[in-house]
Amino acid sequence: MKRRKAGGTRRIGRSTARPASGEACGLCGKTGAVTRTECCGNPICDDEESYVLFSYARNSCSRNHRRYTLCGSHGTEEHTGPWQTCERCRDDFETELYVYYGTNEFNFVKLENPPPFEPTLCAKCKRRIRLGDDEYTIFSDGRYFCERCADAMNRCE
Repeated sequence: MKRRKAGGTRRIGRSTARPASGEACGLCGKTGAVTRTECCGNPICDDEESYVLFSYARNSCSRNHRRYTLCGSHGTEEHTGPWQTCERCRDDFETELYVYYGTNEFNFVKLENPPPFEPTLCAKCKRRIRLGDDEYTIFSDGRYFCERCADAMNRCE
């Protein structure tokens, strides 16, 4: 059994994209330390160093776009063509995560007409698990457990 958080790209660290002098971040609107994303070239806060490892905080515009969007994943995984029509991107994620990564607030451009999906439910209590936001555990047989049920099962072992 393994505990998962949303996300899944491989590269970490500061952007090597050129600075965006005088521009505002396209996500939060702040000016100052702004660079450009490696994936799509949009202006974004150069704030990746503010992230505390293993905190799972979402306080970095740069990290959020790179880790929690299809655009960021598409660029990190070095896929070709536009992310909106990339079959590799579509195949890399469960439909619920694909929709989340394509439509959340960390996108400059949102996925039009996202595909429908069945909500993910905890195998024990049947509570809804939002794969993009909630903590959960996936067993090797593919069953999902919400944080509360997984913690309760771990205490019993």
